[in-house]
Amino acid sequence: MDEQIQNPRRVLILSASAGAGHVRAAEALLKVFDGHSGVSEVAHWDMLKYTTKIFRHIYSQVYLDLINHAPTMLGILYDTLDKPWQKEKARLAFEKFNAGPFLKAVTKFAPDLIVCTHFTPAALTAWLYENKRLSVKPAIVVTDFDCHATWLTHTYLYYFVILDETREHLIRLGIDPARICVSGIPIDPVFMKPKTQKESRRHLELREDLFTILVSAGGNGVGPMEMLVAELLQINRPVQIVVIAGRSVELKTRLDELAAQVNGQGPVRLVPVGYTNQMDEYMAAADILLGKPGGMTSGEAMARNLPMCIFNPIPGQEERNSDHLLELGTAIRCNNLPTTAYKLQLLMDDPKRLAMMRQNTAKIAHPDSAKTIVDTLLNMPSPRPPHKRRGNIGKRLRVGGRLLGARMLNRVK
Repeated sequence: MDEQIQNPRRVLILSASAGAGHVRAAEALLKVFDGHSGVSEVAHWDMLKYTTKIFRHIYSQVYLDLINHAPTMLGILYDTLDKPWQKEKARLAFEKFNAGPFLKAVTKFAPDLIVCTHFTPAALTAWLYENKRLSVKPAIVVTDFDCHATWLTHTYLYYFVILDETREHLIRLGIDPARICVSGIPIDPVFMKPKTQKESRRHLELREDLFTILVSAGGNGVGPMEMLVAELLQINRPVQIVVIAGRSVELKTRLDELAAQVNGQGPVRLVPVGYTNQMDEYMAAADILLGKPGGMTSGEAMARNLPMCIFNPIPGQEERNSDHLLELGTAIRCNNLPTTAYKLQLLMDDPKRLAMMRQNTAKIAHPDSAKTIVDTLLNMPSPRPPHKRRGNIGKRLRVGGRLLGARMLNRVK
């Protein structure tokens, strides 16, 4: 700790807004780094803001279009690119060509510590280090359960993962075991504070006596939400369904209208919620989470010991996340919309199974994940002084040339 105070670090956190998870992971780390005694300055950059327009379009809009209109193609692309240590040079060349402003900005910032929650800035900052334009290697935070080949680089400070299996995978691929930490995906530090189900329901003005299903569409949606909610209204047990509509005012309005029609007419109580910064408390209040198994959402649910009902995962990383959650016994999966109510009712009628699923979440629950990552990195020895940039080297050469010329002139005299 004394070394941290004497040599506080300039920290740069790098994400990419290709999906919400990478940015949310970076924001969680920012909260822990900010104000830490071992940090003199911390910044979070979305690296896509420093790239070409076509590059941003490919990484953000094309990605979302594939999710919404061609998820099967996305899965094929994901599997095709998952070839460790293959085509690294071609991918890096394409990224460097489109990320000139990013490379210049990072070099100018000259951080003492770089933390990447997306694979593209990890590869680019590794290249900067290899070419002596940075003095530090990137720390890489994998934001899904599996480590896809695109996350791999030969130059790294540390790898942070969520599973022991992922750690073993990286070791088999040649990553130094001493540089891999099973930390969990970094989630908001608010999840470190324990919250009881009863107290959370009271704070959120939810019924304390009803089985509670929390429905989260995630950042990219799960298709027409009304269809999913309409199926859930077929449940014939007393239950309250909390639906997070997020930033969609239109969806929230339609759900409010539906709630006014159905509440009090049957055993199901519908509770629509708009955008909220209390997701941790809604998770604490719920008995099960219905939604997609994104890395961040899954990590948050496990931290709140909340079992999941996985609905229609996106081919690729969400499919793999789903496999792990099912294997660990923390989730059930519903592939067909018309059977959603049926499967949830079976689980509601089997409290022992539900209790076991809740217990199993402890196997991968990391509520302190962001703190673990920050502490691990700040407790490492300080990096060597930054490499001097070419401009400074040129200045020294010019000054040295003048001094040498003066000495030679004096000798002549």
